[in-house]
Amino acid sequence: MIKFYFHHTPNPMKVALFLEETGLPFELVPLDTLKGEQHTPEFKAINPNAKAPAIVDGETRVFDSNAILMYLSEKYAKLEGKAENRAEMLSWLMFIASGLGPYSGQSVHFRHMAPEGLDYAVNRYLREAQRHYEVLDTHLEGRDFIVGDEYTIADVSAWGWIDKAPVVLGEEGLAPYPNLKRWFESIDSRPAVARARKIGTDVAFKKEFDEEAKRAFFPSNYPKS
Repeated sequence: MIKFYFHHTPNPMKVALFLEETGLPFELVPLDTLKGEQHTPEFKAINPNAKAPAIVDGETRVFDSNAILMYLSEKYAKLEGKAENRAEMLSWLMFIASGLGPYSGQSVHFRHMAPEGLDYAVNRYLREAQRHYEVLDTHLEGRDFIVGDEYTIADVSAWGWIDKAPVVLGEEGLAPYPNLKRWFESIDSRPAVARARKIGTDVAFKKEFDEEAKRAFFPSNYPKS
């Protein structure tokens, strides 16, 4: 059975949605990142980058959310899209992994977490997040899905971050992006999304973003002990 190392953040939620969509059996392994559990030697043996999510499937470990989606979709022939769309699939998955996700995360950090006065960084990451949203919005004009004519891991992957649009962009959220808004509402209404949102809700994850949590979540901001 697949062991799924999980916390309620956008990247693990992608994997949660994939597992709920496909019905693959899994064992949930809560990873309380605000307590620093991602930095233990045991977990770093699974993901040397010390981040959620990660999975262990038999003797195979996989880390990084898009790598997990690609691995599971290919191994189990689920939501992988058509063979003729393989290049398009790889392109959009890398767009999400290298652009949409990181710029969204940095926009959240500098808008909500960083000390005041870093206006250049706030503007830089917000504008880049907006640019990535615009790229997707343009691409989705006249389309129901990101790749081809069917629901695939590209949609699953993008959903994880687009779900956080109000936090990333501000309270207007997806209003400036009508095609992306239509796409998101279609994906978000799927029954598997509701099931994915329930994963881990019975786990008492740490909620206080205190000094311990900041050191666990942003270790590069602190000198090595």
